[in-house]
Order: sequence, then C-alpha cells, then structure tokens
Amino acid sequence: MSWIKENVQPFLPDTHITGIAIGNEVLGGTDEELAGALLGAAKNVYNALDRLKLAGDIEVSTPHSAAVFANSFPPSSCIFREDVLVYMRPILDFFSKIGSPFYINAYPFLAYKSDPEHIDINYALFRSNAGIHDAKTGLHYDNMFDAQIDAAYAALEAAGYDKMEVRVSETGWASGGDENEAGATLQNARTYNFNLRKRLFKKKGTPRRPKMVVKAYVFALFNEDLKPGPSSEKHYGLFKADGSISYNIGLHGLKPSSASPSLLSLTRIRTRSCLGPSAMVLTCYVMVILALMI
Repeated sequence: MSWIKENVQPFLPDTHITGIAIGNEVLGGTDEELAGALLGAAKNVYNALDRLKLAGDIEVSTPHSAAVFANSFPPSSCIFREDVLVYMRPILDFFSKIGSPFYINAYPFLAYKSDPEHIDINYALFRSNAGIHDAKTGLHYDNMFDAQIDAAYAALEAAGYDKMEVRVSETGWASGGDENEAGATLQNARTYNFNLRKRLFKKKGTPRRPKMVVKAYVFALFNEDLKPGPSSEKHYGLFKADGSISYNIGLHGLKPSSASPSLLSLTRIRTRSCLGPSAMVLTCYVMVILALMI
C-alpha cells in the first residue's frame, strides 16, 4: 500500500500507468525463495490497488523468460517445466481470477545467437524465408516471434489455461555486442524492430490464435551503458544513453532527446540503481509500447 501511494497514485491521471510488473523472469531460475514469494507479492500489490479503486485500470502481472518451458520447438510441443509448475500454477490461477494475461519475454535474437549455424537469421528478422512447419498442428510459421508466442499458448493449454491471453513484455535486438555474439549489429537491430513494428501494426494474431491481436513492448527505450554482462546487454535501446537516436524504425515521434545533461546523468544513476537485487521486486525496465492497446 505504501509503495502504491508513493510511486503510482500521486502521478495519476497525468501519467498513463496501465500495469505493474511484479518481478522479472523470477520463475525458472535458481532462487526458490524468490519464486515462493512471487504470488504473495502479486496479491499484495493487487489488493492495494483494489482498496484504492485502481485495480480496474492498472493490471498486475509478472513477465517470464523461456526458461519456464521444458521445450519450445515445435511450438505445439511446448510445456512448462515440472519444477516451475509448482509455483506457476497458483500464479496462473490468481491471474485467471483477476483477468491478467500471461507475459513472456520473447527474444528471437537470443535464440539465433545461441545457434546461428542452424537458425536462419531471416526467420528471426521477419524477412522472407522458408519458415517452419509444425507437423502436430499443421501450422506454418514464417517468423520466430510468432512461434515463440504460440509456444507459450501451447504450454498454457497443456496446463489447463487455454483462455489466458499471451502478451510480449519484452522483445528486441541488440545493436552491438561481443565478437562471439552472432547477429548483434545495428542493421539487424533496426531490421528486427522495423519489421516488428510493421507486424504489430497489422493488428493480427498468430497462426495458433489468429483472432487474438498480438500486443508487445519493445526492449528497450534507451541503451543501458552501465549494465553488466555481455556487451549486447548495453545495446538494446532505440536511443543511446546520451539521448541521441540509435536507429530510426519509422516512429514519427522518435527524435533526439532534449533532456539536459543533468537529467541524463540522473537517468544513468537510476539505471545503475535498478540493476541491483531490488530489480527483482518490481521491474524497472523502460519500454515503449508498439501495439495499440485498444
């Protein structure tokens, strides 16, 4: 309640806050204590919103990585890991009750980077390619993004949650990386996000859910120049850390930032603070919405 009153309520309605993500990729990792706390955290935030009469306008959710799945290829064979289901099922029960979707962080870039010899980069970048055929369903996929979403739908159906919508909480492509990070180039990043934008603006579904319009957030708004890990982790932004444009994907409002140097310095400080353990409590990613939430 204190967190909502301090970080959400004072900024409404001027700031259009539509959802709160509880943690990020909590399940599927090695921290069982954190996994066990996720449901309670989600309920606490939802109950606080409900008491403040904000639950109807602000969605409560938690994003997952592909690590929650036992397998994801072909899409129809995807199921949740048994050790994850222990924590996942109560969360899905709760989200079904309050009407929250299943959020997945979908990264064709990471899949391609892990196996560039066997994955067609055109399939990952929404470019013309032979695609893949799912023999079980008879469905054809001409891009990996749709296949990853439908894999999540298959896992939900297998677990008994066939009515739950899947949304993409993160997707993007690194514009730079280390020498061993295949595909991490500015041209590929622009191609992926440009084609992603075109795909989302068509407002269509996936082969498995043709009537369910795909909604997604691109990761990320700006490069995180202080982020640890592989170099690619620093280069997902549409903007550079100094506020200039990394590359233009055709969004009319995408212009160099007019932020002052002092504000940009503050942004860097906040970015650094978001990378500690507290980042698992409530996500601090800054994302720009591509799909119109209508």
